Amino acid sequence: MTDDNSRREFLRRGAVAAAAGIVSGGTAAAANGQDPPPTAESPTPPPENANTATAEQSERLPEKFQEYSRYRPSYGGPPESDNYMGKLVPGLRGSGLPPVPVEAPDLGKLPWKMVDGVKEFHIYCEHVRRELLPGNWMDFFGYNGSMPGPTIEAEQGDRVRFVVHNHLPEPTSVHWHGLELPVEEDGVPGLTQNPIPPGETYVYEYDLHQAGTFFYHSHMPMQEAFGMVGFFIIHPAVAFDPPVDRDFLLLFQNFRIDPNQTIPDSMAMEWSWHTINGRSGPYTTPMVCRHGERVRIRILDFSPMQHHPVHIHGHTFWVTGHEGTRIPKSAWIPRNTELIAVAQASDFEFIAFNPGDWIMHCHMVHHMMNHMVRQVGPRIREDVDVARYRGNLDSRPQVKFPHTDPGYQVPGYPQMMQGQEMTPAEMQKINNRRETRGMRPMWHMGVKGLMTVVRVLPDDLYDLVMHSDEKLQPGQVFEEIKRRRGKTEGKEQA
Repeated sequence: MTDDNSRREFLRRGAVAAAAGIVSGGTAAAANGQDPPPTAESPTPPPENANTATAEQSERLPEKFQEYSRYRPSYGGPPESDNYMGKLVPGLRGSGLPPVPVEAPDLGKLPWKMVDGVKEFHIYCEHVRRELLPGNWMDFFGYNGSMPGPTIEAEQGDRVRFVVHNHLPEPTSVHWHGLELPVEEDGVPGLTQNPIPPGETYVYEYDLHQAGTFFYHSHMPMQEAFGMVGFFIIHPAVAFDPPVDRDFLLLFQNFRIDPNQTIPDSMAMEWSWHTINGRSGPYTTPMVCRHGERVRIRILDFSPMQHHPVHIHGHTFWVTGHEGTRIPKSAWIPRNTELIAVAQASDFEFIAFNPGDWIMHCHMVHHMMNHMVRQVGPRIREDVDVARYRGNLDSRPQVKFPHTDPGYQVPGYPQMMQGQEMTPAEMQKINNRRETRGMRPMWHMGVKGLMTVVRVLPDDLYDLVMHSDEKLQPGQVFEEIKRRRGKTEGKEQA
C-alpha cells in the first residue's frame, strides 16, 4: 500500500470511529461538555458504511472537524457525510420503534373511539374564548372549546370518520388541507357539498394513505381569520429514519383586535396580535427536551396574509418536510432561519446538543411584539373606567404619560411601547408553569409575540424541572448550566 493510500485508509478509519462516537447516551459527563459512555438505551452504532464521506473528502478537513458529538458543538465531516451538522444522527430511542406522540404546547388532542373498525372523531364548531396573555381574553371561532382546535393524531392506513357539529350562528364546513381523498369529502361549500347550517351535523369519512404534517380548517375565509384551524398529524406506518425523541407542533396566527375590542377584525389588512398555539409570548409554554435528543418541530403558518422567517438560536436544524410530505434526505437543507408562507408548514429536525434556554421566533420586527396598535384613546389612560365618558366625549380625561425619565424620550423609542407592564397576578401565570422553572428571573422580558423557548436540559436538570416537586429559585437551572460549562459568576444587572 502506498503512503498516500495508507494515509487515506487511516483517515477513513478515523472518520468511522468518530461517527460511532455520536451514539452515546446522556450522563453527567455530557453536562460537562464531554461525550458520555454508551448506555443500554443507546442506539446501535452505525455500520462502517454509514458515513458516506470518502477518504479524499475527509482528508481535506482538520481532524477536529471530522467528528460529531450529540453533546457539544461539532461539525461532523464534509457536507456529504451522514453526520454533517447532525443530519442523519439518530435519536436516543433507536430505530424500529413506533413514532413518538406529538406534543403541542398549550393545546389538547381530539379524542376518538373505534366504531365498527373506524376511528370516529367528533368536532364541535363553536364560539371560543382564548386568553392570549394573562388577563387578555379574546373571542374567536374554534373547535371543541379551543383556538386553535385540538390536534388530530392518526396513523397511515387508518379509516377515519369526523362527525362535525355546527354550533356557530352561521354555516360552515371543514376542509382537510393537503389530503388526497374522495372529492365529496373535501369540504368546499358549494363546490363539493352544501354548507353545514347552524345546529346541523355533517359526517366526513375516508381512508388515510399519506403520512406527514397536515391540518384542518373552515373553508369560509372570514372564519379562517377568526381562528378555525387545527393540526392533523398522520404518523407513518414505520417511523421515519433517523428516529426522533421529541415531536413538537407550533401553529402561528395573526389577528387584528383593536383597543377595547375582543373580536378580531376579519376584514383588516394589518395585524396587532400574534400567537403560537393560541398564546402570545411570554405566555407561550416552552418546549423542554433532554440534552442529546433528536428533536422535530413542525411549524404551521395560518396567518391571514403574513409570512414568517422562523429562527432558532444555538442550533442548526435540517428542513426535513413541508406540509403534507417528507422530503427525500438528499434534498434536506441545513438552516437556522426558515421562511414559512401562509398555509405552509415546515418540519425542522436537529440534535439538541447545546444546553440552555434558546429562543425560537419569527424575525419580522412587528411580530416580536404584543398588541401592536397606535397608542391612542382610553387604552393608555391609567386605571380609568371609560364607560362613564362614552355619553359625553368632551368629558374624557386627559392622557397622562407616567414616564418622566428623559431616557424614555430618545428618538426612535418604539412607539411608546414602554408602558406594557404586567400585574403580579399576571406575572404569576407566566412563571408558575412547570416548563419555566429555573429560568432567569427576567426571561419574559425578551419573549413577546411570535416567540417561544426551546429548553435543552441535561438529564438530571430535566428530571428536576419536569418530574420533581423541589422548589426552584429563579435562575437556578440557568446558572447551573453556566457553572457546568466553567462559566464563573460575574456582575450582571438583575
